Amino acid sequence: MTKLSGDPARMLLSWYGKSRRSLPWRARPGEAPDPYRVWLSEIMLQQTTVVTVIPYFEEFVRRWPTLRALAAAELDEVLHAWQGLGYYARARNLHKCAKAVVRDHDGFFPGGEEELLKLPGVGPYTAAAIAAIAFNRRTAPVDGNILRVISRLMRLETPLPRLRTEVSKALEPLVPEERPGDFVQAMMDLGAVVCAPGQPDCRACPWNGTCAVRATGEADAFPRKPAKKKKPTRYGVVFWAQSADGRVLLRRRAEKGLLGGMMEMPSTDWRERAWGLKEALRQAPLTAQWRPLEGTIRHAFTHFHLKLTVVSGRSGGTPEAEGVWSPLDKLSDHALPTVMKKVVRHALKGVSVAEDGEQDVLG
Repeated sequence: MTKLSGDPARMLLSWYGKSRRSLPWRARPGEAPDPYRVWLSEIMLQQTTVVTVIPYFEEFVRRWPTLRALAAAELDEVLHAWQGLGYYARARNLHKCAKAVVRDHDGFFPGGEEELLKLPGVGPYTAAAIAAIAFNRRTAPVDGNILRVISRLMRLETPLPRLRTEVSKALEPLVPEERPGDFVQAMMDLGAVVCAPGQPDCRACPWNGTCAVRATGEADAFPRKPAKKKKPTRYGVVFWAQSADGRVLLRRRAEKGLLGGMMEMPSTDWRERAWGLKEALRQAPLTAQWRPLEGTIRHAFTHFHLKLTVVSGRSGGTPEAEGVWSPLDKLSDHALPTVMKKVVRHALKGVSVAEDGEQDVLG
């Protein structure tokens, strides 16, 4: 492992003083960090880019400016505000965590990693990041930016995911006793702005004199990645069920699991084998004259691809069915995940075409 010369922490912090990013959750120089804003940003930034997160963060703190305000909100409100950020377990845990901090810590985040790790949705990285940034504790959090910087700086050949442990060990002795929070944020900025994916801007790097891969021109090969596994494809059939007055049937997904707690149009199970129409209709939420709409909806989740077909049915009156009946102009009031928004657009287009007589109605 490469040993850095000079005082790497001092060099990095000097660079940070001139090049730090201005982010809405970050305290200005001389200000004390707000643990609520630090925590909220770290949860939102998990597997999501800064550019995507900023408007969501600003809307959250506008609606819920304090931890207590967020804890007092309804889960549906939080899920609705989270729409589009994905990985909805984060939103559910965010709400649970806010309640837990109010209940167990009088509304104040604990400053130590061990206590932070006991909170819902807070894993080792998030605990270390909050402890460092919000409470100036000497910790070694490893996010994607820090992982990339250290793997290149020290030319670490270990591939992901085992690389993370090696980077954590390499980072720990670099974190200074003074200003560890600024050091951690400086590492994040260095990876985002200078040591970016692809070809980095090595001339702007405060550590360019000791970087192990700079001279070789192999920066884009680090961090080493494992061979990609092919994602499986799953199939499902979605039921676009409408009452006589045009309202649409929605149901809530189970709290645990994929898209937990979100609203959806009823559907079959999502499985690795395509559905036949007769087989799929056994899982229909009500009795209706169902007809398939032309086309397929495609959506990518982290671990699989999804292909959905939509069948449309209208029933007389407002039949009894598990779920809620929503007017079309009120669908946006519900916490619909992105894949279900695709279903809405597809169904509205398909139903319109069919009503113009361009598609047969099937029983």
